[in-house]
Amino acid sequence: MSGEYLKMGSFLFSYYCNIIRKQIPDEYQDLVSVDPPKNDSFGDFSTNVAMLLAKRLGHSPMDVAYKIRDSLEGNESFSDLSVKNPGFINWKIPRYLLQEQLRIIIAENFGKMNLGRGKRINVEYVSANPTGPLHAGHARGAIAGDVLANLLSFVGYDVTREYYINDAGKQVEILARSLFHRYLELLEKTTDPLPDWAYPGDYLIAIAGKIVSKHEDEFATKSEVEWLDFFKKFAVEDIMEGIRHDMHDLGIYHNVFSSELNLMRNGAIEKALELLRSKNLIYVGVLSVPKGKEPEDWEEREQLLFRSTAFGDDVDRPLQKSDGSWTYFATDIAYHLDKINRGFDEMIDFWGSDHGGYVKRMQAAVTAVSDGTKKLEVRISQVVRFMQDGREVKMSKRAGTFITLRDIIDRVGRDVIRFIMLTRLDGALLDFDFKKVIEQNRDNPVFYVQYAYARTWSAFRQFHQTFGNEIPNFNEVNVHLLDEESELQLIKVLVDWPRQILMAAKNKEPHRIAFYLCDVAAKFHYLWNNGKDNAQLRFILVDNFEKTCARMMLLRATQLVIESAFGIIGVTPVKELR
Repeated sequence: MSGEYLKMGSFLFSYYCNIIRKQIPDEYQDLVSVDPPKNDSFGDFSTNVAMLLAKRLGHSPMDVAYKIRDSLEGNESFSDLSVKNPGFINWKIPRYLLQEQLRIIIAENFGKMNLGRGKRINVEYVSANPTGPLHAGHARGAIAGDVLANLLSFVGYDVTREYYINDAGKQVEILARSLFHRYLELLEKTTDPLPDWAYPGDYLIAIAGKIVSKHEDEFATKSEVEWLDFFKKFAVEDIMEGIRHDMHDLGIYHNVFSSELNLMRNGAIEKALELLRSKNLIYVGVLSVPKGKEPEDWEEREQLLFRSTAFGDDVDRPLQKSDGSWTYFATDIAYHLDKINRGFDEMIDFWGSDHGGYVKRMQAAVTAVSDGTKKLEVRISQVVRFMQDGREVKMSKRAGTFITLRDIIDRVGRDVIRFIMLTRLDGALLDFDFKKVIEQNRDNPVFYVQYAYARTWSAFRQFHQTFGNEIPNFNEVNVHLLDEESELQLIKVLVDWPRQILMAAKNKEPHRIAFYLCDVAAKFHYLWNNGKDNAQLRFILVDNFEKTCARMMLLRATQLVIESAFGIIGVTPVKELR
């Protein structure tokens, strides 16, 4: 049996898929999938292939399900085969096969797969405007993007991690003028209050101090034309240096930093629009009044427009402002065309919740410039509410009142931030309670999982104290001694790791990894706590070395799976908790 199993595939769910594929016509092989049923009482695995086949064969789903079930009867890999309406086939994993999974987990880089086959994917995340330090809210999209990049790399994609620097346009000019005002203040060349339009944060005072220390009053009497570009460049470079430092401490590294300013200087916007013009996708026209605007608020004028509606958008979109400058949309078209020209098969962007209305037009533009050959997927990260003493901490970069990313890194540490930001689907609101995320109890998922991992090493230390320093030879361990129900339940959740990876990668849902880790921890702690009440269920049995070694093998498998998952989400496993 074990030889056949290894030959057909070392992941249990794929092993079962392969067996079921042999029972159906060759042309329908791709229909086969295997997942745990929603109701645990139905078994360990389930397939809906009968329902999918029935539509194509013109038969009743239940009839097809019974036929497939009958063909599987007698196969020792299936236990308690059953059929449930409207055509699910369910079964349990035989105990011996489940126990043998431990050899697979320990012998291989368990969960590693070549789903991507080297396909090139660009994942763009963070990309915060360089007008100030990263605020705490940026952490969510940054971590989701970084973990997804890790996940896609793990399953065989060629991933490029990218940050787009918006270093051109009005906001950067406001930043430079705000910095110049602080520069004059430090030189005592002005007593005027900071203008209402300026960025008020104290971070600009520190940057202005650097200019004073290097250049003294060199710019104090110069015209704006003479100092503006220097202050833009100095501000952006200094702020980006701080952003890179904060991301480094959060465990985030980008392969590429692309500059909006460079795109504009290289004529990328004009080239992109010329491409669209050649496809007859640009015209001069007048847009209708936007929804929600009164006529007196609307300037009816001719504009350069992209035929976004030809690709499913609600309205056509402007490419140029009334002052002749390009819209953000025009520069973003050029930027994504640049990604396409760099040879990416797929692009994934992580945006903040305030950009949800921008998705359709950008996807329309990518479809247009690539003739439908390239795909842009946009992941929207919803708001994080930071809670302190039961109250939400309000943030505003424009008002200068916000929690910086540096603040929360220094306060709770990288691992806590990375894990907590994955405890909800990135499209759902998330509460980050500063008090709760550092509590050491089962309600804190970071601690709960780290504690499980630390406990496994505690058991190994106890093993060495009892039996000496020699590590058990797991190739010789009798895994069939692991026959307690709580042991088997832990093995079942460990065996599910490759399927969890596959689902997370296919659905671009990195939060699934954190959820899975919590499931592993729950099964492990349940097994551990059983040993407190029953000495025979403890991992170390002084009078039974053989069974102790089997339990050490289970511990090692648990460690390897947790380490693998932690590696993807970027959390450091801790062998001892303080």
